[in-house]
Amino acid sequence: MNRLVQFLLLFALTSAAQAQVVVTLQGTVRDSVSNQPMVGVSVVVDFRKSLTGTTTDANGHYSIRLPIGNHSIVFRSVGYVPFRQNLDLTDDQTTVDALMVTVSNQLEEVIVTSKGFDRTVRQPLLGVSQINITTLQRLPAALGEVDLLRGLQMLPGVTSVGEAANGVNIRGGTTDQTLILLDDTPIFNPTHMFGLFSVFPPDAMNGVDLYKGNVPARFGGRVASVLDVSLKNPGLDQFRLTGGVSLVSNRLMAEIPIVKGKFGLLVAGRGAFNDFLLPLASSRLDNIKAKFGDGVVKAFWRINNRNTLTAMGYVSYDFFQTQLLGNLPNVNGTATQYDHQTTNAMARWLRVLTPQLNLQTTVVYARYVPQILSPELNSDNKVTLRSGVLQRQAKSNLNYQLTNHKIEFGVDATHYRIEPGTLLPGSSPSVNFVTTPTENALETSLHADDEFAIGDDLAISAGLRYSRFLSLGPSLVRQYAPGQAVDNFSVIDSTRYGPGAVSNTYGGFEPRLGIRYALGPNASLKAGYNLMRQYLQVVTNTTTPLPTARWKTSDANTKPQISQLLSVGYFQTIKQNAYELSIEAYYRATQHIIDYKPGANFLLQAYPETQLLQGRSKAFGVETMITKKKGELTGWLNYTYARTFNQVNQGAGVQERINSGHWYPANYDRPHSVNASVSIVADKHNTFGFTLAYSTGRPYTAPEGYVISQGQPFPYYNERNQARLPDYHRLDFSWNIYNPSMRPRHWQGNWVFTVYNLYGRKNAYSVFFRTEGGQTQAYKLQIFAAPILSLTYNFVLK
Repeated sequence: MNRLVQFLLLFALTSAAQAQVVVTLQGTVRDSVSNQPMVGVSVVVDFRKSLTGTTTDANGHYSIRLPIGNHSIVFRSVGYVPFRQNLDLTDDQTTVDALMVTVSNQLEEVIVTSKGFDRTVRQPLLGVSQINITTLQRLPAALGEVDLLRGLQMLPGVTSVGEAANGVNIRGGTTDQTLILLDDTPIFNPTHMFGLFSVFPPDAMNGVDLYKGNVPARFGGRVASVLDVSLKNPGLDQFRLTGGVSLVSNRLMAEIPIVKGKFGLLVAGRGAFNDFLLPLASSRLDNIKAKFGDGVVKAFWRINNRNTLTAMGYVSYDFFQTQLLGNLPNVNGTATQYDHQTTNAMARWLRVLTPQLNLQTTVVYARYVPQILSPELNSDNKVTLRSGVLQRQAKSNLNYQLTNHKIEFGVDATHYRIEPGTLLPGSSPSVNFVTTPTENALETSLHADDEFAIGDDLAISAGLRYSRFLSLGPSLVRQYAPGQAVDNFSVIDSTRYGPGAVSNTYGGFEPRLGIRYALGPNASLKAGYNLMRQYLQVVTNTTTPLPTARWKTSDANTKPQISQLLSVGYFQTIKQNAYELSIEAYYRATQHIIDYKPGANFLLQAYPETQLLQGRSKAFGVETMITKKKGELTGWLNYTYARTFNQVNQGAGVQERINSGHWYPANYDRPHSVNASVSIVADKHNTFGFTLAYSTGRPYTAPEGYVISQGQPFPYYNERNQARLPDYHRLDFSWNIYNPSMRPRHWQGNWVFTVYNLYGRKNAYSVFFRTEGGQTQAYKLQIFAAPILSLTYNFVLK
């Protein structure tokens, strides 16, 4: 018995002694491509238990003491796939080396955020968001096409009227109330194929800034928001080729260093000619012919340490044919064809005067030419309706950086030339040549901005812009009888102005203010105010403007829109910036919004003011968003409550008022919106993504009864936008597959498999009414009513 007790005691002591044996785990962490040691890599052991860990030193080396036994070790670094390994420590010393694989869409870069910690908490700016290009490339997309506008709609406060909308609506603004810039050049039509895809070349994009709250004073000309898209500068040291192949388009981009370290060229192009695949996505796309292409050339010249010169050229082309839309008037056409082209150019000179002071001068050229073509029956002739928008601009900004101040002064001059429409009959004997008067205008402005801090807690961004708008001849300006409807019967006089003569002027100050008060190192309260003017707008009576919709400058009979925005917000980062929380509320009041009279027709209308109405708008809402920015599971969740109402009460006549002068919801009023995105890094070869979108259905006008005429029922409309479409919701999925071998190569590729509308929700884009067999029936138009599968291959050669 004593011997048994001694044996058990000896066994227990031996086991206890063995359990206390501690060994040294060490190794070196290197980059898998460059093989260089990595400093500051986090080494975590048994992260589900004790959270023991260390970091690598300047030589990439780590060392940690652990008891013998089974352990799990994880190496983590921002921008790299986590490296995992299970260990059975039995020796006196164990070495584990790690090769970290770069994943450009990992961790911080996967997040839609407010430009990092400084912009979120410290800077006195609200409603300023940045969507990372890598994030955009990972979001599931329809037919595999990377789409900026669709990605923006995952942000709070950004919506559209449907899946084929020609633009986005931001915080209660119409699509034309958002200034869209591509490397400082304006984009008048931001979509391809009638709104299915955006026009921005995905490989060439460098960054996207969305200003939906505080708008810097250097931006003007729109009243709701600014979408500023910048293109990459070409690399000056190494040739790089990037591209991809998808079901819709093929892409290719080359960065070419012409003079190493001094001069480089970027060339990018995209083309889509696979319209035979469209019926697979939706039966509504049968008998559709569509093709598009866009291309960009950008040159960067580093003249010396004080001077750089940048030049950019961009072209975009679309052709779209459908039988769903009507022909041109008085044309016996077999189909309707839409042909529109964009040609933009920019040159920018940056002069560094001192380390704190620089001068930047930019000249801009933008030309947009949309056409509607109607092939005549039994003829080779096409009747063409052509219009155009030309914008030329020159501006100069002086930037001064001090310890506590960021100051900017600037001057700007913009010339507009609008060709509203010209009907070209070709050889048709039944169609007459018709043209409408060309519009010319000049907009000039001065602006100043200063961002400064008062103590540690208070920071202010104050800006002031003064704009002056001149409507120029040649033109014939009508005067209408006061108190009467503006139409052809109330004209009492007219004045003719010669070329360059000023027929009317508008202008005024546009203050911008942002205030931040810090509640601590990780939280702040902010408030902001904006006033902006818009002198150029789209006039249309469709829910979403067509690519051929008419642009119009302000004049004696069309006043510029003026918007004032108040916003407040709370911002916080949690757990060393791993999480970000924001809550913003806003109220916008806009004067002289554009609406249309019942039955309005703007086609070849020489005096569009006879078809237009102007009123006011109010928009308000609350936007909340929480973002997880670090870890193997990243993403965001946001909820928006937003309302937009219009009121048009221009006169006493029925034609001068909408809904008897009462407030009515705008076409894009969608009270509730929820967006969620989740990205999961499964291992170094695979990442998975899900996006969920939900929103209230938008308003539409339904008939309130029917009138019988000659035995046929015709719908009778009274109140505008008094009905709503069913709620919209959609779930998307993506799977990114990276090079399984993971060996350093000059050629790197990855596959992207996406499913758009995963559970096949039949979302209604619109409701229309058709009379058949003596009865009028309502029908829902659905664009993507089934799951859409796509496969894309992307590659990089360097």
